[in-house]
Amino acid sequence: MADDPTADQVLQTDAGEPAPEPRPLEARLAEAQAKIEEQHQAWLRALADADNARKRAQADVAQARKFAIERFVDDLLPVIDSLEAALSAGGATADSLRSGVELTLRLLRTALERASVAEVAPAPGARFDPHRHQAMAVVEVEAEPNTVVAVMQKGYLLNERVVRPALVTVAKAREAAGGTSPKVENGGGNPISDTGLDQPSRT
Repeated sequence: MADDPTADQVLQTDAGEPAPEPRPLEARLAEAQAKIEEQHQAWLRALADADNARKRAQADVAQARKFAIERFVDDLLPVIDSLEAALSAGGATADSLRSGVELTLRLLRTALERASVAEVAPAPGARFDPHRHQAMAVVEVEAEPNTVVAVMQKGYLLNERVVRPALVTVAKAREAAGGTSPKVENGGGNPISDTGLDQPSRT
């Protein structure tokens, strides 16, 4: 009968090498704690990076707000220069003053266009738009009712948003024999609201 295997033979691997001894519990615990600490440090770094990114974004927004109209101001400076030059010109003729004012107006319009500001100046006969026009008066003329007769003051848009509506006079239908009151779209109402459309005009 063969001898029983010894302890050394039991610990032999297939390759004939001794099997590694089990690692002590303290060593495995220390390794786990080291991994936890590493992950904690990584989390702290990620948190710090996120906080720095938030602070940079806040600073960028503050800078953008502070200098949002910097380009517009830069475009307005030639207008100021032109006006100052006109005021300092001695012995200027009416024609030269007019030319200077026209030049200044062109500079100002260019600055407004670059800032996405557009005029609202409907041509006579254009449909009255209560969102962009404000009816200051309604008049009986030979024109289609609820159309613009004349512009009393131009309006302006900023990026398609009404800054100031155009002040206009609006055509109304001539009164019928029975004395029916004419109507105008939003007469005297809010120029940027749908409320009050087709209500009797206020006279």
